[in-house]
This record gives sequence, C-alpha cells and structure tokens, in this order.
Amino acid sequence: MTFLEFEKPIEELFTQLSEARELAEKSGVDMSKAIAELEKKIQSTRKEIYKNLSPWQRVQVSRHPDRPYALSYIQYLTDGNFQELHGDRTVKDDKAMVGGLGCIDGQSVMLIGQQKGINTKMRQYRNFGMANPEGYRKALRLMKLAEKFNIPVVTFIDTPGAYPGLEAEERGQGEAIARNLYEMAKLKVPIICIIIGEGASGGALGIGIGDKVLMLENTWYSVISPESCSSILWRSWEFKEKASTVLKLTADDMMKNKLIDGVIPEPIGGAHTNYNEILKTVKAEIQKHLAKLNKMKPEKRIEERINKFSSMGAYAEK
Repeated sequence: MTFLEFEKPIEELFTQLSEARELAEKSGVDMSKAIAELEKKIQSTRKEIYKNLSPWQRVQVSRHPDRPYALSYIQYLTDGNFQELHGDRTVKDDKAMVGGLGCIDGQSVMLIGQQKGINTKMRQYRNFGMANPEGYRKALRLMKLAEKFNIPVVTFIDTPGAYPGLEAEERGQGEAIARNLYEMAKLKVPIICIIIGEGASGGALGIGIGDKVLMLENTWYSVISPESCSSILWRSWEFKEKASTVLKLTADDMMKNKLIDGVIPEPIGGAHTNYNEILKTVKAEIQKHLAKLNKMKPEKRIEERINKFSSMGAYAEK
C-alpha cells in the first residue's frame, strides 16, 4: 500500500496493525481486541485527515498510483464485455486514449478514456495518459460512430495534459483538440464526461464537452497544473501548493464556479481505498444521468449543452 506524505499517521497505524497480526499469527496470542481497536483508529484518523484536505493534497490524491484508471471503470461498467476499437484511420492507434463499445445494463454505450498505465512499463506504453493528435482523432471517430448508431458517449478524463512533443505539434495537436470541442458541442447523442483523476488543460477538454460534466471528489480540473503554474509565475516549482489554491481547481471550487454539473463522492481515503464502492457509485451516476438525457430530444440537448459552455466565464463588451 502506498501512502502519501500527509498520510504518515495512517501509515504508522497500518505498521502497528501489521505487527499485531504478525504477532498473533506467530505466537498464537489473542490480539483480536488490539487489532479491532487499531482498525477503528485507522478509520477515524483517515476520516479526520480527509475531512479538510488542501487543494494541493487533493492533487496528490488524484495522482495516487493505486487509483482506478479508465479501463478499471470501463471493465466494471460493461461486466468485462468491452470491445475496444483502435486507430484514427490516419496515423496510428494512440495507446494513451482507449475507446470502444460496451453495454451498461443492456444499453449500448461508447466508452472513451485516457489510460495512464498501472506500472512503469505500462505507463511508458500508455505515454502516461498524454494523448497525441491521433488519440483525439480516434476519440472523435468513435464519437461520430456512436452518433451514427444513436449510442450515448461516456468519457473518462485522467491526464496531465495532451502530449507536448514536437511530433505532436507537427501532426496538429491544437487543431485536433479544437476540432473535438467543436464536434462534441453539437453531437446529437447524450455525452457524459467524468474526471476520475487529473484534468489538465486542453488534454482534458479534448474529451470534456458534455451534457453532464462530473468530477470525483478528489480530482482537479484546470487550464494548467500547479507545478507548471508555479514555474511560470514564480520561476520555481516550490510554490505549487500556493498555485493549487489560487487556481481554484478542486471539485468544490469548480462546482461553486458553475463549471461542472456535479461532484461524485469518494470513499474515505480516496477512490483507491475501496474500488468496489467507487465503481458502483460511478455506475449509478452514469445510469441516473443517462436516463434523463435519453428522454430529451437531440436538438434540446445540443441547445442546452452549447448554452452551458457559452455562459461560462466573465467578459465585458465595449
């Protein structure tokens, strides 16, 4: 189990719990009472710590290596009957962007998401969840396919940003993301977008225009990462915690500013502490919103979607 810096008190309790169980196993001494007390203490300590997380701590939780990634949600939602579709029909198949068809309780759904990888080798294979232009073009191809067959679209956002390499710029990274924004705004089928981890910049927006945009409780959504913001404003990464606060990037901040449509609660301690609970919660949210969106006429959905995003931000006309 991996513990974050601010979780040291919890880590110490887990060490004591492990030692108590080991002692009980080796010596045969009845440690059940001590073990029960430690387990109760772990729960209360975790609850106390996670009750008042700072924005930077939430950023850390969103990056926790044990968090469920897009494919975990997709496989659960479809009971393992997910048919992945590959390629953008132009360059290649971007492994950082996954997508395909599946059924959620009998309803066909196009599921698309950014996949980071569960270990070092897979993270390199998935390019750390940073999609190239062909990834966004693949996502758009699948959305248009879903539109053709009147299938709703669900996207899972978890990226530190679109890939910033020279080759990505040469192949039109900005154009690919901009095209997705334009096409998603007027897609005729329901679209639900869920930030399950990091939601950075255009990399997140490229699959983030939907009828309902939801964030998990311990995720972030911003035009720039705290580290990059710190390096630009203060010429150092040392101010990343201050940048996290100033950027107003947490789910609560985004909800207050009316930039998202809902916050999905996580288990105490983060999504990584209870996969079964968070997967069930996300599935229930998708079913709830799809039921409402399916009843609306396409023209009405598109109108509300465009109005929602058009009303964001503040500006003045002279």
